[in-house]
Formats: sequence, C-alpha cells, structure tokens
Amino acid sequence: MINVSAKQTTLRRARAEGFLHLNPETVTRVREGTVPKGDVIATARAAGIAAAKRTADWIVFCHPIPLDWAEVTVTVEAEGLRIACEVESVWKTGVEMEALTGVTGALVNAYDMLKPLDASMTITDVQVVWKRGGKSDARDSFDPPLKAAVLVISDSTYAGKREDRSGRVIQDFLRDEPVTLATYEILPDEVDGIRKRVEALARQEGMDLIITTGGTGFGPHDVTPEAVAPLLDKRAPGIVERIRQYGGQRTPYAMLSREIAGTIGETLVLTLPGSSRGCRESLQALFPGVLHIFPMLKGGGHGTPAGSPQ
Repeated sequence: MINVSAKQTTLRRARAEGFLHLNPETVTRVREGTVPKGDVIATARAAGIAAAKRTADWIVFCHPIPLDWAEVTVTVEAEGLRIACEVESVWKTGVEMEALTGVTGALVNAYDMLKPLDASMTITDVQVVWKRGGKSDARDSFDPPLKAAVLVISDSTYAGKREDRSGRVIQDFLRDEPVTLATYEILPDEVDGIRKRVEALARQEGMDLIITTGGTGFGPHDVTPEAVAPLLDKRAPGIVERIRQYGGQRTPYAMLSREIAGTIGETLVLTLPGSSRGCRESLQALFPGVLHIFPMLKGGGHGTPAGSPQ
C-alpha cells in the first residue's frame, strides 16, 4: 500500500457510471416489474451501495475508507439501464475506486437478475465521470512564480557548530511548488537581527513568502515569534491552528510550539519549528492551500474549481 499518513484529510467526492445494454423486451420487463428474480432497480441499488462500502476487501492496494455517503441511481432507458454511483468521504485518499466498485456491483447484480431473460446483454462505458478533493482542488498557479526567502534561526547553526537540516527541508519542499527560492540565510537567535531582516525582505526586497525555521519553542534563546509579531499587519491564526492540529495527530509535543503567521503588506510570513520533522510536517499541513492567500491579497475571492459539482 502507499503510505498516506502525510496526506491531508479533505472532502473527497467521485461519481462513476456504466451501462447495461438490454433488448427491448427485457427493458419492458424491468419497467413493469415482472422480472422473475424480483425488483431489479432496488436490488441493483442496494448491491451497489454495499459494494462501494467494501471496496478495500477485494481491490488489493485500496485503503479502507470510511464512506460518509454513497448513492446509486438506476435509470431505465430505451436501450437498457444507466447506472451511476456517487460517493463522499472526508479522508486522505480519493474515492474514485469506491464509485467504480459501487457502479460495477450494481451492474453485475442487475446482469445476474436478467440473464435468464436476455442472452445478448453487455456491460459498457464503466468510467469515472468526475472526482474532487485533495491537493488538486486547492492548487493555485502563479506566473511568474512566487519569490520566497528561507531564514534559518539558530545560534549554533550560525556559529557553524550545527548542520542545517530544516532549512534544507524547506528548500526541497518548495521545488514542487510554484515558488522560486530567492534567498536562503542563517541568522542567530537575536530579536533585532531577525526583525530587521524580515522587514527588509518584505518591504524592500519584495518577497512574496518568508519562511523562518527555528526559535519557536520555549528555550531561553527562542525569540522568533517575539521578533516577527510586531511586524505583522494581519495575523493568520488559522494557519497556526492547522500546523498544530496536524502536528498534534503525530506527536503530543506539537502543542509546545509557538508558531505565528501573518502578512506584512502583501508578504506572507510563516514561522516554523526548528526540527526537520516538525518543519516538514508543517509544510505538509499547509501546502498547497496556504498559497491561496496571494490571490486574496490581490483582491480575489475563494474560487470554485472548474467543473466541481455545486
């Protein structure tokens, strides 16, 4: 199985459809409810819902997903039955396989009920019609890419006594985002120095994104939040809540980090933990959705992805 522990839990939806071709006489029997084995539509619907809920039992690499909703519809048409399955879950992986399994379960049950009446039946056009959720629905594009600065805040790293790891984690992570790394620097744990550099990057050097790592704990030299807080025009408590919520699912120590986030003009500032693991998890928690702040800063709103069901 694929490890999905780092993925974000989001609303996932999918719809799949398929068609069971029947001869005209069989279509009439279905409409009239005179099929010997019983109500084809009701049975197919129930079977499809049950199949969707048991997808992981027979598709080897599917994760067991707690479905919040599943619906199967059976429409009688002139040439046969059009069957659709739509599912929804708040989870870490997509649910298109559950939708496909649901529609397939409904189709083969209808086939089984009708095979004594129609030897010419065929199942066709089984496909995912649409799927929604996950990173793809929360990804903005930027042309040109956003300009970012990474600041490593650590006395020992600044003095050359400790190798930087968290800053490298940020650099590696940003390579897969619409962001260009313009500045990477190491600073000591000093309020004035941190504050002056962050302010210059935002107001004079025009950075879109400033990410600091280190100095957010309760150690005697941890002063990053104190250095950055007075510069912020607007706080972003939701960003910090997301970091701690995500981290708290992985370690109880996440509650001991004092990150802050907010904007200086049109620059977003994120202060992340100094540990490489905490830094990586914070980035996983925030991206790509956090970048939606930039169109908002320009006066844009919360758009709906093209083609999304309303």
